Amino acid sequence: MMNERLDKILAGSGLYTRSQARAAILAGAVTVDGRTVRRPEEKVSRAAAILAGGEFVDGAEHVYYMMNKPADTICATEDGAYPAVTGLLPRHLRARGLFPVGRLDADVTGLLLLTDDGAFAHRITAPRAEIEKTYEIYVDGPLTAADAARLAAGVTWTDGTAYRPAKLDIDSADPHRGLVTVTEGKYHEVKNLLAACGRRIETMRRVRIGALELDESLALGAFKRLEQGEIDRCFYKFI
Repeated sequence: MMNERLDKILAGSGLYTRSQARAAILAGAVTVDGRTVRRPEEKVSRAAAILAGGEFVDGAEHVYYMMNKPADTICATEDGAYPAVTGLLPRHLRARGLFPVGRLDADVTGLLLLTDDGAFAHRITAPRAEIEKTYEIYVDGPLTAADAARLAAGVTWTDGTAYRPAKLDIDSADPHRGLVTVTEGKYHEVKNLLAACGRRIETMRRVRIGALELDESLALGAFKRLEQGEIDRCFYKFI
């Protein structure tokens, strides 16, 4: 990994603007691996221990977070009819440009990824990548083996939209509840698949992307940073 300018790393963390980063360095408020650095242009490793004003600076080029998305929020970076999920993030993460990976409807809760890495987001959302997304659903009537077979065969919606085969696992204790796994993520895909079976979804939450599962210890609206091993799990396949 090539070293980069210290002021660029500080500004990229979202804690400072470029001018604020430069001023902090010149004032002797920044240390790198315990050494005070006073030149903004000095090149250092992103893996170094960087402190500014005694506060740890995350020097990673990109960061990845998991959020347990609450209802009545939208996956957008600007407010609309509902507040944006990015509004739940602290200022420094908003400042470094985190955005939701894909979209969940306002009424859908659960696993949502946020990052500042556009290439990663594209890998997750591109239909040809066939990244699996699993949703826990509760519907207005009992699900049947015939419903599972219909989804497994692929469904063509009333407007001609063709959906790839999907997997439906029905809860043996409550047939109103199930897990639906899709590999496309088209607009309203899961809702339309269940509508094709004559069922209306009453509640839905995403519980898995690839092999990365929602951390059930996260309260609605809470989030956590992902480690590399967790990030890699997004690309594991089960179907």
